Amino acid sequence: MIQIAVIGLGNFGFKLATSLHDLGADVIAIDKLENLVESIKDNVTQAIQLDASNETALRDIGISEVDAGVVAIGSNIEENILVTTLLRRMGVTRIISRAMSNLHEKILEEVGASKTIRIEEQMGEEIARWLVAPHVLQQIKFASGYTLVELKPKKEFIGKKIGDLQFRKKYKVNVAALQKRVQSIDDDGKSIFRIETKSPPTPDDIVSEDDILVLVGMDSAIYAITK
Repeated sequence: MIQIAVIGLGNFGFKLATSLHDLGADVIAIDKLENLVESIKDNVTQAIQLDASNETALRDIGISEVDAGVVAIGSNIEENILVTTLLRRMGVTRIISRAMSNLHEKILEEVGASKTIRIEEQMGEEIARWLVAPHVLQQIKFASGYTLVELKPKKEFIGKKIGDLQFRKKYKVNVAALQKRVQSIDDDGKSIFRIETKSPPTPDDIVSEDDILVLVGMDSAIYAITK
């Protein structure tokens, strides 16, 4: 199991730590404020109150043993940079740090961050995509120039077989999965809905209005099909 330390439990750090734990990661949540540590302790593997800018305190909890460290501190840029530096000095190989500006981002890269995150920019891009293309539910870009996207079916897809739509030939994308909303009955006899994922779907699977298509392709191809 991957072990990840999340340092700084503001809104971003708190949500990241709990989401990682929900996905099965071993999460160490760290903050110097007792109330934040108390509020998250039941939703992560371990919650620790300490000043992460204190090198001795970090060494005492074995921070060098984690697979990745996330510096989610956003309110104090100096502390953010210092903690990033300490993690690199103590041998943490994967360090993801929150950046607040272009200059801050460059400094973090110079002191050892493996990756920087600009929350405000990314949220702006996500909202822009949603406004322009509300049928796009989620989009993940890969460094290799490929994108994975969850897409509500366009009108011209509904009622047709996956094979007949010829996604690879017409759109140059692959259908990685088809998520269907399936009705069933629970133990109390009540009607409920669950999501059934077919990965990959068969050519005979028919696309319905409530389905979600999971497509993978080059950035340009994904952009074209989501317009």
